[in-house]
This record gives sequence, C-alpha cells and structure tokens, in this order.
Amino acid sequence: MKPLYIFASALLFFVFNNSAYAQNDKQLITKQLEQFLAQNSSKAIHDTFWANDLIYTSSSGKRFGKQTIMNGFKQAENQQETENSTKYSAESIDIRLYQETAVLAFTLVADNTGQITRYFNTGTFVKRNGQWQAVAWQATITATE
Repeated sequence: MKPLYIFASALLFFVFNNSAYAQNDKQLITKQLEQFLAQNSSKAIHDTFWANDLIYTSSSGKRFGKQTIMNGFKQAENQQETENSTKYSAESIDIRLYQETAVLAFTLVADNTGQITRYFNTGTFVKRNGQWQAVAWQATITATE
C-alpha cells in the first residue's frame, strides 16, 4: 500500500508542478506578444522576438526569414521614415505548449487611425536557453463579412 501512495503523491506533484510551469510559460509568451505588438517599430524587439532560423509567411503570400525583416529596418533608417501610425493588439489568444515548443494563435487587430483590419496569426515558438522565440509564422487576413 505504501509504494502506491508514494507513486500517487509523486505523480500528483509532477502534474501540478508541470501545470505551474505551463501556466508560467503561457504568461511569458503572452507578455512577449503584447510587448512585441506595442513596440513593433523597435528593431531590438524584432531581433529578440524572431529566431535566426525563422520562416515567415506574410498575409500577402510572401515567404522570407528574419534577415529580411531586419533589413527592413536598415531601409527605413536610410529613408528616414516616420513612425508607423498603426496600432496593433491581440484578441482571442490561444497558446498550446508541447514541452519546449509552443503554438500561438490569435487575431491581430491593426488600427490605422480608425481603419481596422484583422489577421489570423499563428506562430510556432521554441524555447532555447530559457528564451521563447518564433521559428515559424503565418499571417492571413480575415475574410470580410
């Protein structure tokens, strides 16, 4: 009887402990997403958010990697572009954890001075050296009703 009690106690500890880690990781990814959307014009935030081996498929159907995103900042610096007036937020955030991998799905809301556009976004994150980074991303504009 005693070995069964020890096994059951260890199993419950493992389940609750993993559940706490999972909840913490979900909160970290949510916070990371919110910071990314709030500071989307920051080169540093993009450098941290995207993994070097990123595969990004845009809503316009183009596929590229992190270097293309980072090169966009160099072009903007050279052209001395003004800051983008579009504000971004996330709705219906759904995060699914698979150990050191997470799938994030949400609706991106782009508000360009009252003109609202929504996109379904799905990202795959990998946890490396304690840091979650997006390794794959898919953006799709939502259908208009």
